[in-house]
Amino acid sequence: MTDQHPVTPPPDKVHNWLQLEKIGWTIDQIIALAAQWGADQELEECFQRQALLYGNRAANELQNARRPKPQSLKQVALADLDEIGSHYIGPGTAARIKNIRQALESIPDD
Repeated sequence: MTDQHPVTPPPDKVHNWLQLEKIGWTIDQIIALAAQWGADQELEECFQRQALLYGNRAANELQNARRPKPQSLKQVALADLDEIGSHYIGPGTAARIKNIRQALESIPDD
C-alpha cells in the first residue's frame, strides 16, 4: 500500500515546474499551474466515473460546465457586431451589418 495521494504529480512534471522559476516564473505562478494540473486530473477522474455511471452525455455536460471552452474569434466578432449595431445606426448601416454578419456566419466554427 502506498501513502501517495492519487493526484500526486509524477516526478518529471514536478521537475519541469521547478525549472520554470529559472525562466522568470514566480512561485505563485508555479503553484497555480500545479493546482490547475491537479484539478484537471480530478475532473478527468470525475468525468470517467460520470461516463461509467450515467453515460457520455452526462459526462460531457459535467466537463463543459467545469471547463467551458473560450468563445471562438467568430463568436466574439458576432457579439461585437451586435453591440456595434445596437449603438450606431447610420445611412446604409443596416445593410452593411447584414453583409458582415453573413460573412462571419459563413466561417466554420472552430
